[in-house]
Amino acid sequence: MGNWDAELIGLLPDSVRVFASAGAGFDWADVKLFGEKGIVYCNSGLAAAEAVADFSAAHESATGLSRNLRGHVLGLVGFGNIGQQIAHRCSAAFGMEITYYDVERKSAAVEAGLHARYCMTLESLIRSADCVVLCAPGLSLGARLVNVARGALVDQDALADALEQDRLSSVALDVHANEPHINERLKKLASSKALLTCHNAGGTIETHVGFEELCMRNIMAVLGGREPITPTNIQWLR
Repeated sequence: MGNWDAELIGLLPDSVRVFASAGAGFDWADVKLFGEKGIVYCNSGLAAAEAVADFSAAHESATGLSRNLRGHVLGLVGFGNIGQQIAHRCSAAFGMEITYYDVERKSAAVEAGLHARYCMTLESLIRSADCVVLCAPGLSLGARLVNVARGALVDQDALADALEQDRLSSVALDVHANEPHINERLKKLASSKALLTCHNAGGTIETHVGFEELCMRNIMAVLGGREPITPTNIQWLR
C-alpha cells in the first residue's frame, strides 16, 4: 500500500476522525501527523498477539536441531501484549527463565505473574540470554534470534555475517527489511541456519476476525464520543 505520509494524509477531508488499521504495526504511518490533523490512529495488535506468540515458539525441523527449552534463558526485547504472551507460554509450558528489556519497566505484579526479570540495558539482556525474541513495535544478538516484530529492527547483512562466522547459531525471521524481498545471503542459509517465513505469524483465522472486530469497535468508540480502545497517537492529537 505504501506509506501514509504527508502526501496521503493531506488528501484526507477534515471530516475524518479515526483511522483504524487491521494490523499490528504502524511503522508505515505518520501517526504524529495524523494526530496533528485531529485523527485518532488505532492499530489492531491485540488481535494478533496470541497467534504471533504461538508462532515464535514453533520450529519446522526440530529433530536433531532444536534444544529442550527448560532452564534456558529467553530474552524478550519489548514486553507488551505479544512479549507477555510469549513469556507466559515459555515460562509456564516450557520452564524457561524469562528476561526482558523495554523502554518502560512493567509493574512488580506483571513481572511476578510472568516470572520475568527486567534487564536495565539491551546489552545485558543479550549477554544473558540463550535465545532473543524481538517483539517490539518499532525500530545485538543471542545464540539464537527470533524476529516476529519488524524487519527494520535487524541489520540483515550483520545478521548474515554473524551466521556465516558462527557467532550466531541460527535465526528465525518472519519479517524482513525489504519485504517482499528476502536478503540473498540469508536465503542461502535457509537450508541450514535460517528459518524464513513470509510475515504470516499472525495469519490465523481468529486474528483476521479480531482485526475486523477491533477496527469496528475503535471506530464506533470514537464516533460515539468515547475513548478509543487501541490508540497510538493520543499524545499528538489536536
